[in-house]
Amino acid sequence: MFRLCLIGILCGGSLLAEGDFSTYRGLQFGMTLTKAATETGIKLADARTLHQRPAVIQEMDWRPRPAAVGDPVKVDPVKEGLLSFYNGELYRIVVTYDRYRIEGMTAEDIIQGISATYGTPTKPNVEIPYHSNYGEAAAVLARWEDTEYSYNLVRTGDRGSYSLVLYSKHLNTLAQAAISDAVRLEAQEAPQREIERQKKLLDDENLLLEKARSTNKPNFQP
Repeated sequence: MFRLCLIGILCGGSLLAEGDFSTYRGLQFGMTLTKAATETGIKLADARTLHQRPAVIQEMDWRPRPAAVGDPVKVDPVKEGLLSFYNGELYRIVVTYDRYRIEGMTAEDIIQGISATYGTPTKPNVEIPYHSNYGEAAAVLARWEDTEYSYNLVRTGDRGSYSLVLYSKHLNTLAQAAISDAVRLEAQEAPQREIERQKKLLDDENLLLEKARSTNKPNFQP
């Protein structure tokens, strides 16, 4: 019964807008960071800025509200999420399932549950960006999509669970291009930044020495 209920939650129910790829649990692709923070109850100050040029790329952690309280059968299988923003617009959502809430379920069980809402998936032999301690990409196990949005099931980096990577195709293309440019710019500017960092350290050290000198010199006695 518990496993069947989890499949039901994965299928959508009240959590996923049926057949609508543009919205996930009240989060609309393209919505502003401010609106997303209001919707999820996250503080704006908790958003992290990853890159500022040539576009502002930000992200913030998200803990979905429980589907039910005090009912172990209707517990939400989603453990955590990550929201990503391109110039202040939501372009990507990654949700990770709690390994203990889907224990015993196979990849096909997860795919079946999602397919009940989003239809028959494709299984392309591709990888997508999926940043973790174990790598920077993950193989797509199944994909549901329309012309504007793409939902991709992957294994977590430690292969202990699964994540669903959702994104706006248009905004994701812009964001990935901006991230590539940002990484290139940061690599080009790294030597100069290191020179400036070392100069600042030296200037700060000299300032401390000068302050100590101004205090100690008048009081020096042989």
